[in-house]
Amino acid sequence: MQTYQLDDISEDMSFLEMLDVLNEQLTAQDQEPVAFDNDCREGICGMCGVVINGSPHGRYESPVHTTTCQLHMRNFHDGQVIDVEPWRAGPFPIIKDLVVDRSAFDRIIAAGGYISVNTGSAPEAHSTPAPKRQADKAFDAATCIGCGACVAACPNGSAMLFTSAKITHLDNLPQGQPERMLRVKAMVAAHDDNGFGGCQNIGECASVCPKQIPLESIAQLNRDLIASLFHGDGKTV
Repeated sequence: MQTYQLDDISEDMSFLEMLDVLNEQLTAQDQEPVAFDNDCREGICGMCGVVINGSPHGRYESPVHTTTCQLHMRNFHDGQVIDVEPWRAGPFPIIKDLVVDRSAFDRIIAAGGYISVNTGSAPEAHSTPAPKRQADKAFDAATCIGCGACVAACPNGSAMLFTSAKITHLDNLPQGQPERMLRVKAMVAAHDDNGFGGCQNIGECASVCPKQIPLESIAQLNRDLIASLFHGDGKTV
């Protein structure tokens, strides 16, 4: 850990803007700036994740479900010591300082996050109707931004909330049915192959998720996974 002191930080600054000020100060002092991930700075892309005082993204903002870029310095006291760390998870190797490699998420999606549809012109909006309850669940799951806070918060380093969000999103759409059984087996296998831990339903993942993906998504993943074992000829595979 390295200690830095900053003065004249506005309470209206975001956490990333505070890090910008720090890096400007370090650059002026001919020191190497602190590397951290960021992109949209609007709580959309999921790039900005760091552990702040032991909590992914920092749970200070009201409401508590926020991304690091949307966390403001008014949530901290004048003179407060703030500990900032990268995501602490084996499948997210540290690249430099606060930057980690989250390509393991990409490999989970590549294993089954697709549907069989014809390419070409867009179909009519109501050509494939979906019940509203299922459409709402699909939309809620689709809001996952893949930031990795769920993994950083889980004592086991599990990515089941992320994986279940990607599975639930497609499983609640008519277009996602052809690969449904294959999808859950392939994506759970990719989850395990990439070194993520097992889920014990502790719930820390959902408590820090900036998009409030519910634990119910993991329950649907488990139901689909059990069903997939008997899919096809009725025998276990």
